[in-house]
Amino acid sequence: MKPTIRKAVIPIAGLGTRHFPASHAVKKELFPVVGPDGIARALFHYHLLELEAAGIEEICLIVQPGEDDMVRDYLNGPGPAYLKRLEKYPALLREAEQMRRFAGRISFAVQHEQEGYGHAVCQTKAFAAGQMVLLGLGDHLFRGRPVSPYLELAQMSAKSGGRSVSAVNRITAGELKGYGTIAGRRHPENLRIIDVSLIIEKPAVAVAREKLIVDELPSETWLGWFGLHLLAPSIYDILEEMIRDNLRDNGEFQLTRAQEIQRQREGYLALEMTGAERFDFGVPDDFVRSVQEFRGKI
Repeated sequence: MKPTIRKAVIPIAGLGTRHFPASHAVKKELFPVVGPDGIARALFHYHLLELEAAGIEEICLIVQPGEDDMVRDYLNGPGPAYLKRLEKYPALLREAEQMRRFAGRISFAVQHEQEGYGHAVCQTKAFAAGQMVLLGLGDHLFRGRPVSPYLELAQMSAKSGGRSVSAVNRITAGELKGYGTIAGRRHPENLRIIDVSLIIEKPAVAVAREKLIVDELPSETWLGWFGLHLLAPSIYDILEEMIRDNLRDNGEFQLTRAQEIQRQREGYLALEMTGAERFDFGVPDDFVRSVQEFRGKI
């Protein structure tokens, strides 16, 4: 099934504080990650590869002021002398050619102030232009069998009736503090699809036990954000309302709050990821582990 959406957003505007001082020298999303094919690419580069494979035509990167030049320099690749040296390595030469093609398809949205994930996403309203967009965490990578999770979520646009859809996966009590978490009921014709009845960002265990119930889950197991979202265009109006009214959580404008408001107004779906993996590069220890695991996955 061909996706009916064309656009994706990847936020890479974070400061990378937990990777300091390395992130002071090199932006976190430009850290090298070796793929299963043995080629070392910048972390964010893998999003472009997966999105292209999923049929996404336009990609917007959210950056800090001035970082667009850094990304363009990476994608434009080396000059003629270096390219000449790459002729001995055909696979790497093909990488350089593909990167230049990406450079012509990427646009940028600038987040001038660090005001939270929701604030960052709001900067892409003009790019979205009233269409649904696929949103992925910039410091995570995703892989699935037999279908890419990017493609699988994009295909939900044909089934969602215009509603937003978030990828979710199973988490335990110790993981609740890191993720938006849902309650809801599964669709009888497809148990992986959930009609969401509540969304809470990083709930306490007691709250999750009381309120965040999804049928067909083992005890002490919940469904939390996987890191990929298919967002209906009304999310931008809600984020603008939150910014106008200064509606913050922990000092920031949070996307999860906007998603819960959207759910209340028009409904919301979730898709449980059962054959997909998430690789977290957000903190140093997770980065080391994910570099090794990502390299070994086929």
